[in-house]
Amino acid sequence: MKLIFLGPPGAGKGTLAALVAGLYKIPHISTGEIFRAAIREKTALGVKVQAIIDAGQLVSDDITIELVRERLAKSDAVNGFILDGFPRTIPQAEALASIVNVDAAVNFDIDDNDVTARLSGRRVCKNCSQNYHIDYMKPKVEGKCDKCGGDLFIREDDKIEAITKRLEVYRAQTAPLINHYRDLSKLVDIDAKPDSGVVLESFQKIFPLA
Repeated sequence: MKLIFLGPPGAGKGTLAALVAGLYKIPHISTGEIFRAAIREKTALGVKVQAIIDAGQLVSDDITIELVRERLAKSDAVNGFILDGFPRTIPQAEALASIVNVDAAVNFDIDDNDVTARLSGRRVCKNCSQNYHIDYMKPKVEGKCDKCGGDLFIREDDKIEAITKRLEVYRAQTAPLINHYRDLSKLVDIDAKPDSGVVLESFQKIFPLA
């Protein structure tokens, strides 16, 4: 099962991808996590990616495509995978088609106002990158990570100004992918507003476990 997860930032793609990967025994390939690892390690690529993200823009196709190409070549992706965060543009989708034939693109549909509420309330641990939310997933001690005790902070791309910019960029550049995969008869729409358990049930009805 070779899948692409689509949807605006804050739609819950990463959470659902992790759940699905565990149940269906396929790797969750998140370009966002690859980028953040490079940023934490302050590699040349990481510094470049950080500047792009801070500006509320998307990482260039050349950088992203190379990362994805290398990842899909690994043995654990032979029998299936979930791509989360790629492709983001039509050129990226065309580049992906030259690498592998995907089975479906799952579109997690959610309103911009709900996205803003989700992202602006998110907090991340400086040490281990564990995610929390001030309304939905509060830490046991305010401002501290349950796992390692590290300080929690608001990522630059989770601030209101950056969220607004990210949504504008998404609607302009990434949303056309929905029509692209619909035209290829590969699009599946799932309501992403409910909690992750409900969304997972919707997914399983469409893609039942063998």
